[in-house]
Amino acid sequence: MGLLQDRVVLITGGARGQGRAHAMRSAQEGADVVLVDITEPVAGTAYRTATAEDMDETVAQVEKEGRRAVAVTGDVRSQQDMDTAAERAVAEFGRIDALVANAGIWSLRPLLELDEQTWSDMIDINLSGVFRSVRATIPHMVERGSGSIVITSSINGLEPANEYAHYVSAKHGLIGLMRNVALEGAPHGVRANAVSPGFIDTPMTDNQRAYDMVGGHEGATREERNEGAYGFHALRGAGALPPEDVADVAVFLNSDLARSVTGTVIPVDAGHMVLPGMNPAPVR
Repeated sequence: MGLLQDRVVLITGGARGQGRAHAMRSAQEGADVVLVDITEPVAGTAYRTATAEDMDETVAQVEKEGRRAVAVTGDVRSQQDMDTAAERAVAEFGRIDALVANAGIWSLRPLLELDEQTWSDMIDINLSGVFRSVRATIPHMVERGSGSIVITSSINGLEPANEYAHYVSAKHGLIGLMRNVALEGAPHGVRANAVSPGFIDTPMTDNQRAYDMVGGHEGATREERNEGAYGFHALRGAGALPPEDVADVAVFLNSDLARSVTGTVIPVDAGHMVLPGMNPAPVR
């Protein structure tokens, strides 16, 4: 029996990257999954966003684990889309046991150059999109008297960073949202927690903009990004972290092992938050 045996987990941003890791680890622990993703370009991002082919591949991988996967094309900027995804989950599986509110975007822009559209897109997807996801799913949990919500924040929900004002603001906001969901969900048996990932190796960080940021110069390579990532973490051997490390924590939070855990933030950052800045002498 897996930690999530016969449960139903709805995952936003589920087509690839961190979302795919959530889907696979949930399936490996016995859950059926509902994947929600936009599968079309998102303006302002420096990387290719998910496609329908990505979604199909995640569905296929889940099915290889012997579990069911339902793919729903939807945009977290639309409450109707999120309501439809929740309704589809209930229609297919009869319930929603857990939500992993994972969908989000990343971009860099200095504060003095941050235009209103870039700000609005970030807040609408990364913060308001999670609100809409919670709003769509939590009534089904309340009706059943149980449920778990895991929100993907970031270490930038706990600390600032240069050229990140819009991203930092959204991720800080998610922790406040999570705590209120935990408070108001508690009388109904609904728990809410957040994970705050460090530098994770996903398509969001596998692009030239990320290479330059972590490599420290324009035209940096993926190898230079990988080398620079060691300085981001405290633990020995921790470079760019695999997305499964975050998914493992979400599995724990969605399982009965965490039945008394709510309102918490768990950094998955290989010790980044204990560093006084960057690690000047990382141990490989």
